[in-house]
Amino acid sequence: MNISQLSDSAILHLIGGFVKKKRMGLNKTQDALAYEAGISRSTLSLLERGEKVNLITLIQVLRVLGELGILEVFEVRQQISPIEYIKLQKKHERQRVRNSDMAAENPPSEW
Repeated sequence: MNISQLSDSAILHLIGGFVKKKRMGLNKTQDALAYEAGISRSTLSLLERGEKVNLITLIQVLRVLGELGILEVFEVRQQISPIEYIKLQKKHERQRVRNSDMAAENPPSEW
């Protein structure tokens, strides 16, 4: 299935079917899941039927179903450009000790 070719309504139905299947797989009633998610049973029913609900409702339901991991695709990861990587590498390279620095730390001994 190519999800990008689905209508918004079809995607809502897909999500609703997923929620319903997971709920039933956990042997939970709509009342029980709705209570645990802190939403009304009618709101859960709307979600399962593919109707429009608030995004927070979906998050609450996914949390109770143990499916929040699905949302990891939305995590924005910082990427470093190759040039920035080289700059960081140079910054952390060990610097050479100068003779004048060594002389200041170790004064000549008097024999």
